Amino acid sequence: MTMTGKWPDLTDIRHGDWVDRFLPAAFQPYARLARIDRPVGIWLTLFPCLAALVQASGGIPSARVLVIFTLGAVLMRSAGSTVNDIADRKFDAHVERTRFRPLASGAITTRAALIFLAVELALAASLLVFLSPFTRLVAVSVVPLVFLYPFCKRFTYWPQAVLGAAFNWGMLMAWSEVTGHIPFGAVLMWLGAVAWQIGYDSIYGYVDARDDARLGLRSTALLFGARGKFFISLFYALAVLAWIVGGWMLGMSNLYQMGMVIIAAHLAWQIYRFDLDRPDLNFRMFLSNVGTGALLGVFAVAGVHSL
Repeated sequence: MTMTGKWPDLTDIRHGDWVDRFLPAAFQPYARLARIDRPVGIWLTLFPCLAALVQASGGIPSARVLVIFTLGAVLMRSAGSTVNDIADRKFDAHVERTRFRPLASGAITTRAALIFLAVELALAASLLVFLSPFTRLVAVSVVPLVFLYPFCKRFTYWPQAVLGAAFNWGMLMAWSEVTGHIPFGAVLMWLGAVAWQIGYDSIYGYVDARDDARLGLRSTALLFGARGKFFISLFYALAVLAWIVGGWMLGMSNLYQMGMVIIAAHLAWQIYRFDLDRPDLNFRMFLSNVGTGALLGVFAVAGVHSL
């Protein structure tokens, strides 16, 4: 596998954003540690969860549930990013894309990051007070995955699968909170989201493939190698299939199924554009999955109404 493309100038990425402009200097490293300056991960976590809330509610969920799950997505994504950076701080310093992260650059200490993580987890745990006992149990069950993920790249080529399971856990929580149970159709929707994330995070993995190989780390990108298009296409196809069958089992209307065709076309466009030798292009294809998540949410709303 060749990786001849050049990652964009990180100086342009690091400086001049809203964190520099609006936050006090002492807060800026913590905002970056929590990835508040990079909201893509928040949207990728939130949109599937919102889609599940709509499906479980049979319409627009209550404001209370929307607020709790939105805050939960923000806090758990931020906590997950903090755990990841603590675990990877020594590796990140040697990777072009991540060398400016607060721990890798020395902007904050490991001790300060651990204290910050404790605050994030405490805030996330406080939301459990407003959820049902069953949802609390489901929520607590994901914590081991959050802490396991950063270490997976040391011993398995499938860290993206663990990340996908944890990232989309809110979909299962949505059903447990709204209906008190998790039907098989909802599990299929979650598995579809996991397959989707394996696909788009593999695209993202090709950005770092050269550095990961040099550092002895593993990822699906390194496993797939030159056959990346084929395997990413496979996982995208599994995602759409799971969403189609899961939606059918959950009683989604024909509008929802028509939407799955649009999502499939969007994912096919990503595969068409994907290029092993273009890290910059691959990063843009990864970012375009925010649109995929938004479409899933929109078609979930459409799916609870009859054609």
